[in-house]
Amino acid sequence: MSPVRVRQHVNPLASKFQTPTASPEWEKIYIQQNLPLHLDIGCARGRFVLKMAQVEPNWNFLGLEIREPLVVEANRIRDEMGLTNLHYLFANVNNSLISLLSTLPQDSLQKVTIQFPDPWFKNRHAKRRVVQPELVTELAKYLAVGGVVFLQSDIEFVAVEMCDRFHEHPAFEKLGTTTWLAQNPLPVPTEREIATQNKGEPVYRALFTKKTEILEPGVNEQSYRNLRSGCNPC
Repeated sequence: MSPVRVRQHVNPLASKFQTPTASPEWEKIYIQQNLPLHLDIGCARGRFVLKMAQVEPNWNFLGLEIREPLVVEANRIRDEMGLTNLHYLFANVNNSLISLLSTLPQDSLQKVTIQFPDPWFKNRHAKRRVVQPELVTELAKYLAVGGVVFLQSDIEFVAVEMCDRFHEHPAFEKLGTTTWLAQNPLPVPTEREIATQNKGEPVYRALFTKKTEILEPGVNEQSYRNLRSGCNPC
């Protein structure tokens, strides 16, 4: 079957993408819900998490993509391969992340990757870039302490902007002593990464860890945990 053809860039601010994606019933998605979850934001055709799900069977994987035909095709391939630790969702991450992450088992989200996102070069299109302050805040709320966020791009200013957004949030700490990681710490490269390196061009990579919970003013730790778990004590 020929690959699905879709537009390379999609405007996430378009009206047709403003309805948040409803959370699925996770118990029907993953056979083992207790496994740690790796979230890939902007997974495109999903080949990266497809390979990761095979390499790391003791993890669950979730790919989010705004181009729905790619999601349909990726789930079809997943079904053909019989992978039960992998799922793809059609979602605009900038308005769907809370509805999705808030229904996951507490502390299951342990790894996030954002790789080669659309750069949207013009300043007037900056709001279309995926890593906005609101996204970082939402990841800080639901990523487990000790969980990691891996960022990479072949466009330096995009990589710098992504890093700045995570640097600005007190829950995150950059790992490593150099500006950029020389090597990808993950066992599977993306197709874009391979193509970029084959051309001899640089890839800008950074790894962040969530070092602490960030509590809202007036909320103690136990109250926060009750909110996360959906517990309403009498």
